Amino acid sequence: MATAAEARTLQNFVGGSFVDATVDATLDDRDPATGELAARVPLSGTADVDAAVRAARQAQPGWREVPPQERARSVLALRDALLGHREELTALVTADMGKTLADADGEVGRGIESVESAAAIPHLLKGETLEGVASGIDVEMIRQPVGVVAAITPFNFPAMIPLWFLPYAVACGNAFILKPSERDPRPSQRICELIAEQEIFPPGVVNLVHGGRDAVESLLGHELLDAVSFVGQASTARLIATRSAETGKRVQALGGAKNSMIVAADADLAASVPAIMSSAFGAAGQRCLAGSVCVVVGDDSRQAEVRARLRDAAEGLTTGPGADPGTDVCPMVSPEARERAESAVAAAEAAGSDVLLDGRVGGGDAGAFLGPTLVEVADQESELAREEIFGPVLALVGVPDLEAAIEFANGSRYGNAGSIFTTSGATARAYRWGIEAGMLGVNIGVPAPVAWFPFSGWKDSIDGDLHANGKDAVDFYTRKKVVTARW
Repeated sequence: MATAAEARTLQNFVGGSFVDATVDATLDDRDPATGELAARVPLSGTADVDAAVRAARQAQPGWREVPPQERARSVLALRDALLGHREELTALVTADMGKTLADADGEVGRGIESVESAAAIPHLLKGETLEGVASGIDVEMIRQPVGVVAAITPFNFPAMIPLWFLPYAVACGNAFILKPSERDPRPSQRICELIAEQEIFPPGVVNLVHGGRDAVESLLGHELLDAVSFVGQASTARLIATRSAETGKRVQALGGAKNSMIVAADADLAASVPAIMSSAFGAAGQRCLAGSVCVVVGDDSRQAEVRARLRDAAEGLTTGPGADPGTDVCPMVSPEARERAESAVAAAEAAGSDVLLDGRVGGGDAGAFLGPTLVEVADQESELAREEIFGPVLALVGVPDLEAAIEFANGSRYGNAGSIFTTSGATARAYRWGIEAGMLGVNIGVPAPVAWFPFSGWKDSIDGDLHANGKDAVDFYTRKKVVTARW
C-alpha cells in the first residue's frame, strides 16, 4: 500500500492517452479493510467530460465502418487481456472494494462472460427482411449504432458492471465513455490500461473519466452524448432517467432492490440456510441481488426452528479483510456506509424489533466492518423490511402461508429479484407465476443471470425499457431502421 506521499492521482483516459484532469480537487480512495490511502481520484469537471465526449464523437464514425466481425475480434482481444490478468484484477477488486478474493474472482469471471457474449455481435446485429409485402416492394429492418454512449457505474461491482456495458457498446459500433464510481475506480483504470497497452481499440473508441456528481451532470447535459447506462440507487436512477429524457438521450437506469427470500414450509433447511447466508451476507450485503429479507412460512414452531438455524449459521460466519481466505463477511465500502446500515438497525430496535444477532462492533480499525446482523422486524412495513439497507443486515418476517409470503414480497416498490426455497414443484410454480420481480431463484440465493440473458429488474429497480446484457444490450446500443424499397 502506498504512503500518503506516494499515492498516485489517477488519470483520465481520453482519445487513446492517459491525461491529467484539469481540476485540482481529488477524493481519497482508501482500502476499506485497513483505511490506508491507495490513490487519489480526480473530481473531473465539465472540460474533462467535454474532452472525452469529443474524442469519442471523433472516433465513432470510423469505428462504425469497421466490419462487425472485426469489431468482434477486438472484443475477443479484450477478453484475452482480461483472462491474462484475471488474478491481478481480482486482487484489485478486493483491495479497492473490499470483497473476498473468491467473490472478487467470481465478479471478474462474470465480467469476462459479458465480453464473451458481446463477441457474438455479427450474429446479434442481424436484421430482418420481408419480401413482397406489396407488388414489387420489399422491407428490411437493419440495426445501426446509437453513436456516443456513456456508462455511470457503481462501487459494488467495480469490474463486472463496467463490463456489462463496454463490450456491447463498442461491438455495436458505438464509442464509449466510462465514469466509474469514485469510491473504487482502480479496476476500471486497470481495464483501460490493458486496452491501451495492447492497443485493443482505436484511440477514442473507449474513454474513461473519473469524478463525482459534477462529472455525471456534465455527461447528462452534453449535447454530443446519445445514450446513458447507469447502475445505482433508485433515487439516482430516477434522476438519471429524467435528466436523460430532458436532453433527448436514450437511457437504461438500473436502480435499487429489496429482495425477499421465501422459506416455504417444506424447504430443506440443510440446503437453504447456507444459500441464505451467502445471499444476505456475501459482499457484506452490498449487492443489488442480495436477499435482505427472509420471509418464513409456517406455524410458531417452524418459525422458531428457522430463526434458530439462521442465527446459529450467521454466528458461525467470520468477519474480516477480504484478502483473508478465512473471511466470510468483508468490510463495507466505507465507514459512512457502515454508519447508515447501523442507523437503520438502531431505528428498528428502537421501534420494537428484536435483534437476534448484533454485528455492530464499532467498525474496526478502518471503520467499515459490520458483522452479520439478524433482526426480526416488529413492523413489516418498516424501513428495515422495505428499504434498501445495502449492508450485512437480514430482516426476518414471519407469515402463515405462501399466499401471504408472495403478498409481502410484492408489496415492495422494488422488483429486482427474489428467491424461494422449497421441495415442492407446485409451490415453486405458484411462486414463479405470482411474484413481481424480474430475476427469480428456486433454491438459489443469488439468482444472477448469465450474460446471455438480461439483468431484468422490474418496478423501481429500473427506469427504462431495456436491461443490461443479453439481447436487451444490443437493442439498447443500436437504433432500428426500416427500409421499404421498390425497384
